[in-house]
Amino acid sequence: MVVATDTAHRHVETWMRRHAYGEVTIADGSARMAQINLQGPASRQIMQKLTATDLCDAAFPFRTARFLEVDGVRVLFVRITYVGELGYELYVPAEHAVAVYDRLWEAGEGHGLRRAGLKALGSLRMEKAYRDYGHDIDNTDRLWEAGLERFAEPDKPGGFIGSEALAEQVAAGPPRRRLVQVLLTDPEPLMYHAEVILRDGKEVGYLRSASYGFTLGGAVGLAMVEGDEPVSEAWLVTGDWEVDIAGTGYPALVSLKPFYDPGMNRVRG
Repeated sequence: MVVATDTAHRHVETWMRRHAYGEVTIADGSARMAQINLQGPASRQIMQKLTATDLCDAAFPFRTARFLEVDGVRVLFVRITYVGELGYELYVPAEHAVAVYDRLWEAGEGHGLRRAGLKALGSLRMEKAYRDYGHDIDNTDRLWEAGLERFAEPDKPGGFIGSEALAEQVAAGPPRRRLVQVLLTDPEPLMYHAEVILRDGKEVGYLRSASYGFTLGGAVGLAMVEGDEPVSEAWLVTGDWEVDIAGTGYPALVSLKPFYDPGMNRVRG
């Protein structure tokens, strides 16, 4: 089973059909499944009430996916996050979604469980610098430029589509165009999309997505920047950065790593 976002849904399906070979059948099962997302420090305690399977870190580590039963319903448990916290995604047959949701809500009593929507998700994923295909990146961005090269396996036997292009990028050194995280040091102004970003007074890129980071205490976003030299951590820290918001320049911090939990301790906790 392949899970894709709403914005990448048709792109993923088309890509799979183009590259399928042999005895392969591809079907869209979106209407048959529902997703319930549980995120936060108490998520493991709550989720453990739904299953007898041990969900401790050693038994069910980050990125584990396994079918488990919840009150007789076969549910895919995935330990994954899009908000930068310990969390799980549940994939439930649509006809059982309400029952599993109610069971989860009941299990969360006493743990501070609250409902949250897409605006909360948008803010949290920005703080963690999680990319959204179709908003922050698209098929014109190279893997290293997008900061996703760690998900590739250059030495994979037989290679993969794009492996030669990635090898050429790596051999050439850090690219001169990269997606970076941007955080305003002033807590008052907001960023949305498309604000121009400047390094030492020179326009070098623009915000592709942004939101307010309540944990970080300021507006935060992802911007594609381009330099006359490789965009390295050293190039970023030696520059004087500003974001132009409605004609006013606001000081900003810029980083290749997420400002929130760069060591992934909360995600892997």
